[in-house]
Amino acid sequence: MSAVVHHPPVAGHGHDDHAHDHPHGWRRWLYATNHKDIGTLYLWFSFTMFLTGGVLALGIRLELFQPGLQFFQPEFFNQLTSMHGLIMVFGAIMPAFVGFANWMIPLQIGASDMAFARMNNFSFWLLPPAALLLVASFFVPGGAIAAGWTIYAPLSIQMGMGMDMGIFALHIMGASSIMGSINIITTILNMRAPGMTLMKMPMFVWTWLITAYLLIAVMPVLAGAITMTLTDRHFGTSFFNAAGGGDPVMFQHIFWFFGHPEVYIMILPAFGIVSQIVPVFARKPLFGYASMVYATASIAILSFIVWAHHMFTTGMPVTGQLFFMYATMLIAVPTGVKIFNWLATMWRGSMTFETPMLFAVGFIFVFTMGGFTGLILAMAPIDIQLQDTYYVVAHFHYVLVAGSLFALFGGAYFWLPKWTGHMYDETLGKAHFWLSMIFFNITFFPMHFLGLAGMPRRYADYNLQFADFNLIASIGGLGFGLTQLLFLYVVLKCIKGGPKPAANYWDARDGGLEWTVPSPAPFHTFETPPVVK
Repeated sequence: MSAVVHHPPVAGHGHDDHAHDHPHGWRRWLYATNHKDIGTLYLWFSFTMFLTGGVLALGIRLELFQPGLQFFQPEFFNQLTSMHGLIMVFGAIMPAFVGFANWMIPLQIGASDMAFARMNNFSFWLLPPAALLLVASFFVPGGAIAAGWTIYAPLSIQMGMGMDMGIFALHIMGASSIMGSINIITTILNMRAPGMTLMKMPMFVWTWLITAYLLIAVMPVLAGAITMTLTDRHFGTSFFNAAGGGDPVMFQHIFWFFGHPEVYIMILPAFGIVSQIVPVFARKPLFGYASMVYATASIAILSFIVWAHHMFTTGMPVTGQLFFMYATMLIAVPTGVKIFNWLATMWRGSMTFETPMLFAVGFIFVFTMGGFTGLILAMAPIDIQLQDTYYVVAHFHYVLVAGSLFALFGGAYFWLPKWTGHMYDETLGKAHFWLSMIFFNITFFPMHFLGLAGMPRRYADYNLQFADFNLIASIGGLGFGLTQLLFLYVVLKCIKGGPKPAANYWDARDGGLEWTVPSPAPFHTFETPPVVK
């Protein structure tokens, strides 16, 4: 996959004479059409939402620190759990990956910008009002969404106006996702540098191409589910309202038809980032590049036929249970291919463990554990016992925190010098990794045992036999939350100053064209497309 790049004499140089043609101050950000500025906006927005969702998570752990009702009423506790999930999924993880896509895809494929620059601006600026709408729902009569982040009927039909605010916020965020995806697909398919065939693209670009198709396919499904909820609430329809002949389980089917591909929307770009990092620090090309591409596509296709494994306890017929059980277990095959390929890339490589590599290896280790607990939950008879217990909470946090989030951290350290023009503080970066890794496991590993012992999730109180593990998890959660402030410090310190990196500061042998432009990447890059030979 190594690409030899021949630049026309102007590419990557002499860009600073264009510096006068972009506005400064607040106008630069409000009217931004440059993919780098918009990527930066996405990343700061997602980190802000990450801290917001983190504060809610600390509220959850504070209440569960000891048995008995300590600080919050159960109604408010349910708002905390529901809003924590919605903010983290739609406000933190997804926009962060879109930020990476905006920054890196044009740089990696040698494009001058994204295909639709103004639509790109609109895609981003839909998010802050949607986020404000979502967070503001805490302050209206009846409070925020308290039906879980899955907003299941019949609870979602009975709630106050906070539910309506949440529905509108999700609609706006979904529109942003769809526009962003159209932009990404068009950019990748039409704006690659001459000579960069599809099978020469970096893995991060491949994973985003597939993810963008997933988003376009499933965001309208979510929009349909929440629109039907809205009409049930206000316009006398009975889609999910059993009193009018509707079916609450139908909501679950529609929601999870969106929700399961959504899980892969949040992990495929993470696979892409890890596939960029591992070869660089193993100093070997990625093992089995083509099989990685096919595995990514297989995961995306299979994600559409497994949705009802979230619904084994709704009374589906045994035939249905068997189908969804086997289909779910099948997804382990392409995922296993990916993990094998990463390990084979590292095998006998001359590895060094800078912060991005630590996060990538940590990702592989902990994501694999999350995958195994998912395989266990795929088995219908076991899942029926573990449904809605803390075992499920542990499973998806191993996949989403140690999966998506660790990959995002790894990618941030990997490309931060390319973004800022300064090397980050390696010692603090490693401290951030080790503290995150240790506190993450202290927080979520005990939850497996709580779930196996039968502790249900979304409860504000619990029996005495669950006290010790909840105490440990709450202490870990506080440590994990505080550690993320260290990450903020590392990033701010890196923006302020530090050693100047070279263009290819990791000495990456392959990957994208981002290693051919100076660090920091100039405001305008690739005005004359480079030629990939």
